[in-house]
Amino acid sequence: MVRHFLELSDAGSDGLVAILNDAVARKAARAGRPEGWVDADAPLKDRVLAMIFEKNSTRTRVSFDMAMRQLGGSALIMDAGTTQIGRGESIADTARVLSRMVDAIMIRTDDHAKIEELAHYAGVPVINGLTDRSHPCQIMADLQTLIEHGKALPGLEVAWLGDGNNVLNSIVEAAGLLGFHVRIGVPDGYDSDPAYIAAARQRGARITVTRLAQEAVRGADVVVTDTWVSMGQAGGEAKIAAMEPYQVNSALMAGAKSDALFLHCLPAHRGEEVTDGVIDGPHSVVWDEAENRIHAQKSVLRWAFGQL
Repeated sequence: MVRHFLELSDAGSDGLVAILNDAVARKAARAGRPEGWVDADAPLKDRVLAMIFEKNSTRTRVSFDMAMRQLGGSALIMDAGTTQIGRGESIADTARVLSRMVDAIMIRTDDHAKIEELAHYAGVPVINGLTDRSHPCQIMADLQTLIEHGKALPGLEVAWLGDGNNVLNSIVEAAGLLGFHVRIGVPDGYDSDPAYIAAARQRGARITVTRLAQEAVRGADVVVTDTWVSMGQAGGEAKIAAMEPYQVNSALMAGAKSDALFLHCLPAHRGEEVTDGVIDGPHSVVWDEAENRIHAQKSVLRWAFGQL
């Protein structure tokens, strides 16, 4: 069976724990080495990852490329505008062709249905680099960062502020799989996907939704936010106005625990969803979080190839 990583639940609780343990260990084993140094065991030697980008990217593009290099493999970049995908070739046909040419496919796209179709027709692993529904690779980097900073995941209290978007969906999914809790501070009309909340609650996670930012962060171990308006979204001005009470600033962070950590998947719109005082302040671990995209995705790739 081909292993796809479209959602966190594809790996399941045991798979996610294995990925996180491997990511932490592999990162520690290469400490102090140049970024281009290949891991001693080169577990993906001679493997090739095709990366399809239908949305702009900095962290996803660089981190997957570097992940493959460090694992001993290689990656090639396909932008939709310079490939036949951009000229109308079907996702199914693209999947069939690439499966004959590369060992795995990562796609960063808009409609989640595209990645499901790609995985259905692909004969090699397909990895979700981002869709409008979920962002599982980002959450693996977030969880690795929390572990490295001494946070045990079971029982952790995570506060989310702002839009109920794809990143939040994956955080909620992770909560159900790994036993932590999420308090969501979100304005009316911008709630997250109820299916993710229902599934997490069924697995035992406590997921609460509030319209009060202060209530969401009270006593939280972790505070998380994201940009209020995603790439390509319409209605930006009205949405920003609705989100303003959920800005993560120093006063709001003061309501969390004294050792609370601040996460943001980046890029940040400073002065909108977060202030300079928070993202550059003592609670912020966003730069570790960004770096860990490489290390977490290395282990996601190993899992997809059946090595974990």
